[in-house]
Amino acid sequence: MSTDTSESKRVGWRDWIVRLGFLTGVIGLLLLIATGPIYRMTGISNFGFVIQLLRWAAYLGLGAMAISAVGLLVQFSAGFRATTVALLALAIGAFDFGLPYSLQNQAFSVPAIHDITTDTENPPIFVAIVPLRANAPNTLDYSSEVAAQQKVAYPEIQPLRLELVPDVAFTKAHEVAQGQGWEIVDTDSSAGRIEATDTTFWYGFKDDVVVRLTPDGSATRVDVRSVSRVGLGDVGKNASRIREYLEALREVS
Repeated sequence: MSTDTSESKRVGWRDWIVRLGFLTGVIGLLLLIATGPIYRMTGISNFGFVIQLLRWAAYLGLGAMAISAVGLLVQFSAGFRATTVALLALAIGAFDFGLPYSLQNQAFSVPAIHDITTDTENPPIFVAIVPLRANAPNTLDYSSEVAAQQKVAYPEIQPLRLELVPDVAFTKAHEVAQGQGWEIVDTDSSAGRIEATDTTFWYGFKDDVVVRLTPDGSATRVDVRSVSRVGLGDVGKNASRIREYLEALREVS
């Protein structure tokens, strides 16, 4: 009788380790999921809090992996169900840690700039979007320091020359901008300017884009500028957005 009771206590203790690992991983996952809605509801004022939530999720992920690893060791021969739960907890913990860690690595792999343009000497200017950025922490000032960092990090970000007259090029540029899923804020065909805002899916970060078209002999030169409203760096998103837009425009022209 005493032997059975002792074994039951040992198994219960093992079960609690597995459950703790699973619970820790789930809490971390819920924090990750919550960051998007929290930012969308509260806006840029709580950007720092969202970053802190990502850190907590990563720490919980590490804890879940450590606890689950112990759970696997003590439960490996205790049955399929317990082992499966421990493996699932380990996977959830890895995701909780892996996503913030991946974002951090991406951020460190590129310069901490958030204003990218194909023309670093004379960047396209925003007009209609300026009032929309009234409360944005990031300004629209483009400095020589940012230009120098951009040239090193993104040498491929260059103007596009279209073998089209400006009117035709403007129509194509506008259609492609709409096809990118951007919210078109303003168009001025006489000035050759298209202004738009791109909102990211999960967090709802808003980045502003201006496309400038200028005559270039019988052709048209296309310049693009993409600027984040919040965040010291952009994890390479603005450069990626410009590349994708120009490639799509090149394909239809």
